Parts: sequence; structure tokens; C-alpha cells
Amino acid sequence: MLRITDPNFVDAVRASFDKQTAMHLIHATLPLVEHGRTEIHVPHWDGIEQQHGFVHGGVVGMIADSSAGYAAMTMVPTNASVLTVEYKMNLMAPADGEKLIARGAVVRPGRTLIVTKAEVFAVKDGKETLCALMQQTIMVMHGKGER
Repeated sequence: MLRITDPNFVDAVRASFDKQTAMHLIHATLPLVEHGRTEIHVPHWDGIEQQHGFVHGGVVGMIADSSAGYAAMTMVPTNASVLTVEYKMNLMAPADGEKLIARGAVVRPGRTLIVTKAEVFAVKDGKETLCALMQQTIMVMHGKGER
């Protein structure tokens, strides 16, 4: 079992999410924050669509990146923050549904680097379809909090 280094990690993650104007711009919410995993939801609306009426791949990437990044943030000390170093994403199906759900999780925690993953699902008529799969590397910035 991994040690929780910040006992207030849920509040810290939610406060960080609230500072992200990009998440507000796409109407994203953060309904789940647990040790090593998070979930971000985005409703499908015309302001985030591409030319075929699907949610744009850039939005899919945003929520995959943020859900996995916040999963990593649940495992860092109080005086640290996280930053994406790289990610690789496969778009597997159109992001077509009433909403998208990004589920981020830590694969391997570390003191300086954390490997994470995210799956993004399109929800249509109550059925979830996997539309994107991402693997990510996160850098832990010790002694550097957020603005």
C-alpha cells in the first residue's frame, strides 16, 4: 500500500482544479478524487465540438491529461506540485455521447517521476464507449507550490 503524503490531498486537488480556467471553459467537473485516481466529467455541448459533431480530440486530451495529473497529485507531499512531462494518447473511437468521463490513475508512483494512465469514455444512452487511452509521465516539483 502506498503512503499518503498529504492527508488533505482531496482538498488540495479540488482547490487546484478550481484554479484551472481551462477546465471551467469546457464545463468540466471533478466528481471523484481518491488516493491514486480521479475522474473528470465534461458534458457534450456545441462549444467543444469538431466539424463532425464529436467532442474535439483536443478536449479529450485536456481531460485525460488533467485526470491523470490529478491522480498523481494525490500522492505528492504538501509542499510539492506536479507537471506533465509527456503523454501518448490513442484515440480509439469518436467522442460521441451526452458526456465524456476521464478516469485517471497512477500506474507507478515515484519521488521525482510518476507514471499515470487515463481512459476517456463517451457515455451515450447510459453505455460507456472507450474513446481514448493515454499513458503519461508526471514530474514532481518538490518545494514548488501552485500560484
